[in-house]
Amino acid sequence: MSGNIQLLSDTLAAAKAEGRSALIAYLPAGFPTVDGGIDAIKAVFEGGADIVEVGLPHSDPVLDGPVIQTADDIALRGGVKIADVLRTVRDAYRASGKPVLVMTYWNPIDRYGVERFTAELAEAGGAGCILPDLPVQESALWREHAGKHGLATVFVVAPSSKDARLGEITAAGSGFVYAASLMGVTGTRASVGAQAQDLVQRTRGTGTDLPVCVGLGVSNATQAAEVAGFADGVIVGSAFVKRMLDAPDHAAGVEAVRGLAADLAKGVRGTA
Repeated sequence: MSGNIQLLSDTLAAAKAEGRSALIAYLPAGFPTVDGGIDAIKAVFEGGADIVEVGLPHSDPVLDGPVIQTADDIALRGGVKIADVLRTVRDAYRASGKPVLVMTYWNPIDRYGVERFTAELAEAGGAGCILPDLPVQESALWREHAGKHGLATVFVVAPSSKDARLGEITAAGSGFVYAASLMGVTGTRASVGAQAQDLVQRTRGTGTDLPVCVGLGVSNATQAAEVAGFADGVIVGSAFVKRMLDAPDHAAGVEAVRGLAADLAKGVRGTA
């Protein structure tokens, strides 16, 4: 079975045709439980997200801030496995018909086996992977198997990335480019900053046709609208996770993330 890279590309193109950015949400698998995490992802789609990134919990998530670290720890203590991540992708895709990616550090895939992981992710209906710590120059094996199975390879660029480096990344990637809006770890911010807009412009300046989506720091409709003014997609993670962490019970958490998705969906459409 082939993965859903085409569905990802079509979804981003459809948002652009509507004159808006796509809303991309992130939630970790296994948080607060495997079934609970699937419920939350379905609710985010129902609220208005176009695409969801499913986080593969890691014991040392170096690029993630305290909110996502806390959620990862809960998932890991609950015994989440890669099979649970893949089931999360499968159930979320089947319920929504929308693109679902996995965001993961490289080590778990390397240990699991690249061929096995890409084949199973494609079979689950996954659209691809975001690999924040896989250097482009070491990505040939992954990209070979991802391409064979119809999966996107989304690389992360940062404000510190030099123009030549941006060119290498956009040439090697597929699906979209994940532009980290600022230096540092994930988490909500009071403002997203001008660095993000400059990074988007420089990334597009490489001549790439890939959409450029911005993450790190967006937490409300106002910020989503700001980023939607210059990016092809708005990525929100910590704000969703925080709603789940702060909720008095699971049902309230699910409703909270559904409501946040609805607010952010208005933001990317300029109707907030």
